[in-house]
Amino acid sequence: MKNFIAEFKAFAIKGNVIDLAVAVVVGAAFGKIVSSLVENIIMPSVGILLGGINFTSLSLKVGSSVITYGVFLQNVFDFSIIAFVIFLVVRVIGRLQKKDAAAPAPAKEPSAEVKLLTEIRDSLRK
Repeated sequence: MKNFIAEFKAFAIKGNVIDLAVAVVVGAAFGKIVSSLVENIIMPSVGILLGGINFTSLSLKVGSSVITYGVFLQNVFDFSIIAFVIFLVVRVIGRLQKKDAAAPAPAKEPSAEVKLLTEIRDSLRK
């Protein structure tokens, strides 16, 4: 049991798990922001352009059941916008990483020991 707890502790403290936890929290907050943008700004604008249609109120009554397909359409629209924004963010990050990888690292000045050894080597060659 001690070995199991030690393994779990090593796993939980690794940077990847902590990074993942932070990403989930930030992603949830980001999702709320985008959902609010879609629900409060974009969809009302689309509704105005389409003659005042409110998608979330679209429904179909079949017997005693109500199929609220407008809510489904709203969620599909939310997902599409969130996926597109995440695509753009990942694309920008990828381009920034390529620029960082393409930039050559500045040459370091050799240490005094390396300079001395180079002089000794060059003297021995003569």
